[in-house]
Amino acid sequence: MTAVAEIAVQSQAFAAVNFITCRSEYAQRFADMFQTRAHAIDRLDGFRGMYVLAPNAPGKPYLVISHWESEDHFKAWTKSPEFLEGHKRAFADMKAAQERGEEPPMHSQFETYTVLAL
Repeated sequence: MTAVAEIAVQSQAFAAVNFITCRSEYAQRFADMFQTRAHAIDRLDGFRGMYVLAPNAPGKPYLVISHWESEDHFKAWTKSPEFLEGHKRAFADMKAAQERGEEPPMHSQFETYTVLAL
C-alpha cells in the first residue's frame, strides 16, 4: 500500500458520488456548466478533489465524484454558501423548467462511500 493510500484509509476518507442523468437537449449545457464551474467547492476545508465523468453511452448518467477528509466535511459543504454558489445555475435551470411546467432537465441521485484504498 502506498503512503497516500495508507493516509486515506487511516483518516477514513469519504467520497460522494452524484449520478446525474440529463435530458439529451440539456447535456451540452450540463457539460458547459462544469467546464466553467465556480470552483467554490475548492475553498472548503476538508475537500480533497473532484472528478466529473461524462458517459460514453447515450442515456447513461454523468458521475460527479467528490473526495473529502470526512463525512462531516462533506455535510458542512452541503449546508454552505459555497454549495449554493456552485449550484446556482443548475438550480435556476431547474426552477425555470418547473415554472414552464416542464420535466426537470436533469435528475440527481447521491450515494456516499468510505474510501478503502486508493
